[in-house]
Amino acid sequence: MVQTIRIEAAARGRAGKGAARATRREGLVPGVVYGAKQEATLVAFDPRDIMKELNKGGWQSHLYEVAVKDGPTERALMRDVQFDPVTDRPLHIDFQRLAPGARIRVKVPVAFLNEDTSPGLKTGGVLNVVRREIEVLADPDAVPEKFEIDLGEATIGDSLRWSAVKDTSGTKPVIVGRDFVVATLAAPTVVEDAPAAAPAAPEAAKQKNPAGAASASTKGPAKKK
Repeated sequence: MVQTIRIEAAARGRAGKGAARATRREGLVPGVVYGAKQEATLVAFDPRDIMKELNKGGWQSHLYEVAVKDGPTERALMRDVQFDPVTDRPLHIDFQRLAPGARIRVKVPVAFLNEDTSPGLKTGGVLNVVRREIEVLADPDAVPEKFEIDLGEATIGDSLRWSAVKDTSGTKPVIVGRDFVVATLAAPTVVEDAPAAAPAAPEAAKQKNPAGAASASTKGPAKKK
């Protein structure tokens, strides 16, 4: 079971852009908890709590208990964050409420194991990661923190596919009907040396030496008439 993180929230009474701006003027981040065929709950958060979660990384795969002051505690996923284009501060947070028994759609990061012992990498191969995250349907109580792929026996030319993913959580990939590629191990790129430059052709001056001929014609005293 993935860790559930508690985050405090205050209730908001009104929706709309004007109400959201008023919430921001109070130093809070407006948000909403929606889904599970229930009415949306308007909330506001301390921006420090939000930034703490965003800085952790992988927040889209974390479960949250949104504890509304004087209201319900909602079990939810953080789905979307809108940022100020200038300050990069969060402007609005969307949480998706979890319905009992429902699977959730999440992106799970991929980690690669035993890169230092991979025969392909040890001989100069290059790991090309096609998907750093895999989108899956998962039980809310069994969302994996990451997927792992073992490179311990991977050689140059190998393709690491979904079937190579170590998944003990019973997730199902959103991509269905094929064993899709997650990464490949390619041969190293060989850069050929440029051909050596041909020696410069002798200059015409060195062959005919017109300057030397001119000096030879003027060598010695002039004849008297």
